Amino acid sequence: PVSAMANGSQNGVSRVLHHSEYYLKDGNITFLVENTLFRVHRHFFERESQFFIEEFTKAPQEGTSDTSAFRLDKITSADFAKLLWVWYSPMYRRFGKPKDHWLVILELSTRWLFPEMKQLAIDELQNLEMDPVEKIVTYDKYQVDKSLLVPAYKLLCKRTNRMSNEEGEQLKMPTVLGLQEVRERAIRSAAESGCTSPTSADAEDGVLEKILNEVFNLNTTNRQAAKSQGQPIIVPIINTPKPDANGATSKSFIASTLVSRCFRLSACIA
Repeated sequence: PVSAMANGSQNGVSRVLHHSEYYLKDGNITFLVENTLFRVHRHFFERESQFFIEEFTKAPQEGTSDTSAFRLDKITSADFAKLLWVWYSPMYRRFGKPKDHWLVILELSTRWLFPEMKQLAIDELQNLEMDPVEKIVTYDKYQVDKSLLVPAYKLLCKRTNRMSNEEGEQLKMPTVLGLQEVRERAIRSAAESGCTSPTSADAEDGVLEKILNEVFNLNTTNRQAAKSQGQPIIVPIINTPKPDANGATSKSFIASTLVSRCFRLSACIA
């Protein structure tokens, strides 16, 4: 939950510091995470997150200064900085971020209801190497489209070695039983095709995917059909920032807004 911070220290002990990168002079909302203050633009939180819209409505005066900052619990300042990075980092720095970076963004965007940021994290994770068991567990935890797990399911079904006890404990029982059913049906299919001493790895990819679709209800056929028909690319509309009292518009706000727009457009195109 989000709560107010009424003084300049956390629990009266830790010294509160301004974040070196995300305490912006022209920011208009202040957050306290651990012992670090972040001053950023409220616009992004209100534009994308129903969670923060509701929290800001409950306490409109909170977050207006360092001494009344919103405190974000159950999160580290380093992880909150990763979320802010999506909006404020130059476009060229998006690439090359490791898996753990995007996992943090996936977790926070799910918790705080940032659907577009969540989709961006998913798109990036799809392009990174990820252990199939970890991927299945992660996507299940954050309710990601199961049809994206077809490659991970295939790898587990075609492996010659048995699933370890540790892997079985990580996966939910329905998933373990489902994978076993897929392997058995794949072996039968390979045998019916004339393969002697067949294993699940001998089944054709198309057959294996069909079995996976039936067992896990992945709806990959509908997804592929929609993709082949070509979906229109929707360019998100970004509100024009309002000028300040002197008639000027914040340069950092404009820059971060343009970067955010590029992120969202590239995610749509991908």
